[in-house]
Amino acid sequence: MPPMDGIDREILNRIQSNFPVTPRPYLSIADDLGLSENDVLKRVIRLKNERIIRRIGGNFVPDKLGFVSTLCAARVPEDKIEEFAGEVNRYPGVTHNYRRDNEFNVWFTFIAPSMEEILENLEKISQKTGITDIINLPATDVFKIKAHFDL
Repeated sequence: MPPMDGIDREILNRIQSNFPVTPRPYLSIADDLGLSENDVLKRVIRLKNERIIRRIGGNFVPDKLGFVSTLCAARVPEDKIEEFAGEVNRYPGVTHNYRRDNEFNVWFTFIAPSMEEILENLEKISQKTGITDIINLPATDVFKIKAHFDL
């Protein structure tokens, strides 16, 4: 794998906060950077394969679209973490799922049309995994900041 170069960094800077919403976004990026569309696509694919890019997609404010979101924390025995995480990840409303060095060691975010649906899904997860110690922490206020990493 070749190391990241200045062009890779320029592409990453562009796509993380200013992704063009056009029929051919990579052509737009290529034109701005003086590259070919094919070169930009190859670089993005390589960066994705190298796991430097995790995903490319929109971020939406759930409540403005009629959804609710919550942060959940679960206390999961060490030998059940993989099984539990796999079950949680089956739900399309789960946007993040990660392990923490804490008594509550698996944390995930859940988005759904209603809190009732989230609660039903948490109950299903508990029934399937046997993990009953799951805390539901819905936000009361959101203080959103923009995360942009200048490369």
